[in-house]
Amino acid sequence: MKKFVMAAAGGTIAGIVATTQFVGPLLAQEEQRNASVYEQLDLFGDIFERVRAQYVEQVNEEELIEAAIDGMLTSLDPHSSYLSPDDAADMRVQTRGEFGGLGIEVTQEDGFVKVVSPIDSTPADEAGIEAGDFITHVDGESVLGLTLDEAVDMMRGPVGSEIVITVVREGEAEPFDVEIVRDTITLTAVRTRTQGQTVVLRITTFNDQTFPNLESGLREEVEALGGMENVNGFVIDLRNNPGGLLNQAIEVSDAFLDAGEIVSTRGRDPADGDRYNAEEGDLAEGKPIVVLINGGSASASEIVAGALQDHRRAIVVGTKSFGKGSVQTVMPLRGEGAMRLTTARYYTPSGRSIQALGVSPDIIVAQPNRNPVDEEADEEASGLPTRSESDLRGALGNDSLSEDEARQIEEDREKAEEAAALREEDYQLAYAIDILKGLSALGPEVRALSQGAIVAPESGDGEDSSQSE
Repeated sequence: MKKFVMAAAGGTIAGIVATTQFVGPLLAQEEQRNASVYEQLDLFGDIFERVRAQYVEQVNEEELIEAAIDGMLTSLDPHSSYLSPDDAADMRVQTRGEFGGLGIEVTQEDGFVKVVSPIDSTPADEAGIEAGDFITHVDGESVLGLTLDEAVDMMRGPVGSEIVITVVREGEAEPFDVEIVRDTITLTAVRTRTQGQTVVLRITTFNDQTFPNLESGLREEVEALGGMENVNGFVIDLRNNPGGLLNQAIEVSDAFLDAGEIVSTRGRDPADGDRYNAEEGDLAEGKPIVVLINGGSASASEIVAGALQDHRRAIVVGTKSFGKGSVQTVMPLRGEGAMRLTTARYYTPSGRSIQALGVSPDIIVAQPNRNPVDEEADEEASGLPTRSESDLRGALGNDSLSEDEARQIEEDREKAEEAAALREEDYQLAYAIDILKGLSALGPEVRALSQGAIVAPESGDGEDSSQSE
């Protein structure tokens, strides 16, 4: 027994020595790292004092410190930044749905301002600004080397004032100037309408009004068609939607899902991850859905498109989305300012991150850019007859149809002509509506099989959706 006790005691002592030997260097390394950080902070203080005392002109100390803070944050990624009290107030106004400006969502790439998307029916949209455009100059002054907030400040100004921005666009040989008159931007989060038997839900942004607008607009359009039995499907148009509030993206996705995960977020600490699940209830009552996206569909738009695609609830049509798969948290700071910091990545239900990759459509459909002159030439060269048999003098009538049948054929022909006209106006939307018409022509069982075949989600990144970083 004595030998056992001594052996145990010896083992304990050895363990203590071994642990001390292991922890000691770690503590020393941590202390050395902290000392290095404090030295760097002392260096910052020395530089600040020298600038304040010796710079050729008098400096504004507050602006200098704000610039240093913003430089620290913007060095992390394009979406982290410092918000001055004015900028923080502007952001709060934007999430409520009304603000002053040009009407464009921008990011920064290669030192230049890149347009994520113009906002519908705003001065920038009406002036022809497109997703993917680069803004190189504002009123003749280069934005190269400026932070994104500084460049945005240059584009702000009184409502009614004019601004000239220089744009570089892919496919254009030379940069060109665009004149825009600033205006108050009032965002209509969701616009709804019917196209034949299809309900089109155009979501322009994700602010506080998005889900309430969507829910009320959808119900009004369904009621106008005489009930859900007269609806062949829904188009959710997310093109050029730059995103917005995460909770609104979750609510919109939940509106069309009965169960399952919508999106998950994973931060630096696995314990900080969140998972959001759908609750029972489908506003579309199981009707087919087509989601439209393009290169201007970002962030919250990609959450909705990815969730409905992964659950095989919708067919995604259009072109690859923007690829912003990160989550920003706005943290209030003393003095009414705020810090916008990237705190997590988000993942679609299958566990894939769309960061820098975007959501890939199930069916790729580009929007053709056609010159009206070319269209006229195509019509002339087509040689299509302008008259039909019924136009000929003395043509025989069709005696095999009743008046009701003949009237039905005329109505179907008018709908087909409307669809053809829509292709000229908006080819991608017309394509989406054609898909829904095709699905509605199938029986419910065949339609379900067809949807499963068409909407098979693209493979994920090999990660299990239950994993955490």
